[in-house]
Order: sequence, then C-alpha cells, then structure tokens
Amino acid sequence: MPGSKRSRRVSELLREEISRIVTQELEDPLIGLVTVTRVKLTNDLKLARVYVSILGDEKNRLDGLRGLERATKFIRSGMGRRTNLKYVPELEFYYDETIDYAHKIDLLLKKIHK
Repeated sequence: MPGSKRSRRVSELLREEISRIVTQELEDPLIGLVTVTRVKLTNDLKLARVYVSILGDEKNRLDGLRGLERATKFIRSGMGRRTNLKYVPELEFYYDETIDYAHKIDLLLKKIHK
C-alpha cells in the first residue's frame, strides 16, 4: 500500500515540525509544556489530527488546547515554510489520554500487588 507508507512518512514529518514550532517558536504562556505524541492524517492528506500531551491539571490542558487552536494558522504557515508539501493539511488538536490511561493502570497494578 503506497498510500499508507506516504501517509506514515508525512505524519511523522508533521509531528516533528509541529513539535519544533510549538516548542521553539510559540510564545503563548497558556500553552505550557506540550508534547506532540502523534499525528493521524486522513487518506487524502488534507486533515491532520494532532494528539498532544500537556503537563498539568485539567485547566492547563484546556488552556493548552485553546492556545494551540489559536495558533493553528501560525503553525500551518511555519510548516509550509519548513516542508516541501504541496498542500499543508488543516490541523485539529486533541488531548492524548494515553499517558493518563497508563498511569491509571499502573496505580491499579500497584494496589493489586499490595
């Protein structure tokens, strides 16, 4: 499947570039400490769902997601300058709950062992 290989390559490129832009160029104090964990592209490569981990409590997470949404145009223009993609996809940001889920499982396992 050549399309899926290209999609994986573009997803990884976008993850790296978005991460670089967010950590090095954004100056919004609401965003806080953000890690881009993965990017999922639609088959036509026109929409990227960007999953992020945000350090802090629920308020920090909501503020961080709002800040990223506000910075979407800035991030897309930065990706356009940094990549040779014909079309820079639209971005949607989502909180990645994987780390929270893993933490809950870890706590449960610790309780079982006690």
